[in-house]
Amino acid sequence: MAALSPLLIGDIGFGELIVIALVAVLVFGPDKLPELAKQAGQLMRKARDFANTARDDLREELGPEFADLELRDLDPRAIVRKHIVEAMEDAGEEASRPKKRGQRPLFEGELPPYDAEST
Repeated sequence: MAALSPLLIGDIGFGELIVIALVAVLVFGPDKLPELAKQAGQLMRKARDFANTARDDLREELGPEFADLELRDLDPRAIVRKHIVEAMEDAGEEASRPKKRGQRPLFEGELPPYDAEST
């Protein structure tokens, strides 16, 4: 984990963890809680092992050009964010390029040129 100065796990703060622990003690009782924590730890370990195995299988099947593949790279939000950033960078480059000869911005109220023979 990263720095634990403000104890956060995802979006859960320290106070919320205390409330969750208190509810768990009330619902399951203090004698069953250690066994449940042990089972939760084993479940998390199995899930992590499953994810690592899936990632390694994907890397092996896709070949050496995807050797640095991470499962978070397959997150649709990350893919969209990456394409948006690339499009914005491309738009910045286009704005800095010299304009083609004969092109100029339209004046207010001016219609773009229209060629009836080409349509």
